[in-house]
Amino acid sequence: MALKYSMSAIYDTAPGEVFFASSDVGWVVGHSYIVYGPLLQGCTTVVYEGKPVLTPDAGALWRVCAEYGVKSLFTAPTAFRAIKKEDPTGALMHQYSLDALKTIFSAGERLDPPTQEWLMQTSAKPVIDHWWQTETGWAITANPRGIEPMPVKLGSSTVPTPGFNVQILDDNGQPVPRGSQGYITLKLPLPPACLNRIWGDDRRFSQSYLNFFPGYYASGDGGYIDADGYVFVMGRVDDVINVAGHRLSTGEIEEVIANHAAVAECAVIARADDLKGQVPMGLVVLKGGVTLSEDEVQKQLVALIRDQIGAITCYKDTVVVARLPKTRSGKTLRNTLSRLVNGKEYTVPSTIDDTAVIPEIAEKLRGRGFIA
Repeated sequence: MALKYSMSAIYDTAPGEVFFASSDVGWVVGHSYIVYGPLLQGCTTVVYEGKPVLTPDAGALWRVCAEYGVKSLFTAPTAFRAIKKEDPTGALMHQYSLDALKTIFSAGERLDPPTQEWLMQTSAKPVIDHWWQTETGWAITANPRGIEPMPVKLGSSTVPTPGFNVQILDDNGQPVPRGSQGYITLKLPLPPACLNRIWGDDRRFSQSYLNFFPGYYASGDGGYIDADGYVFVMGRVDDVINVAGHRLSTGEIEEVIANHAAVAECAVIARADDLKGQVPMGLVVLKGGVTLSEDEVQKQLVALIRDQIGAITCYKDTVVVARLPKTRSGKTLRNTLSRLVNGKEYTVPSTIDDTAVIPEIAEKLRGRGFIA
């Protein structure tokens, strides 16, 4: 019932209208919102095989939307970043009539504000970020487009959906003031549709989700709630960098880097440092047609981060790569990259989209002297 409810309440899609979730079938969205959700609601659903670029070009998703009269499009942020890289002016998008398309939705990882802003300006459509996890079955926070659309705040997945009591806690499990960052948790009990065990391993279920903060489900994500009640998910708590005792969010640094005019997408990881403990390193993919050298990009990003975050960030290393390693559902493999950069053993997940990406990046890092 949560899936059916979300089709109208969140996605504003009524029976007979067309819903297009461009997702990997192995991800939870693949079955929930390509198959079950739309069909329970009586919608037409689009099943699409192919990438958002190179099949044949970066206008692929817009072509499908125009051809089938899609009202609501839902895909991962990485798809939009790939499109932005190949078609930064939206020329391919504007070849198609998108009058039927009313709203663009994104989830799977954080939708960085520069990409969200670019897509809104280019498409002239509302671009809605919403946050959920495989374990919850549907959105934890969203903009209820079918009930009462709320103003879009860049970088926010808006407000909790019915049944989810979102709380931000500190290291001691105590609630923090509005605007302060901490661990994003869900106060128990969880609403319907959420997981209630791990198959064959109830102990692991408790250890992984419930024991860290008694009385709460630990999401593993960090962020904050602002004065208006909007939730900002800044990234996985494992992605927090400790620079000389200062805790910095990789999401915050990535947001600044992604705002550079030459950058299509990026990943910030923690690199071990003998003096400061950890320092951030940026791996960036440049937009098509950019002629800046790697040194020029690095100097400009260092200046940008010092100006917008501060010198305490200690950001100095940028590596330009052709592409980032991602799962088939679009999540960037930051943990794998971090282990690679820090000389630790790593296992390439079976969910990786292209196994050749890691060796490519390793060769680039080796050439820059970051790894042996």
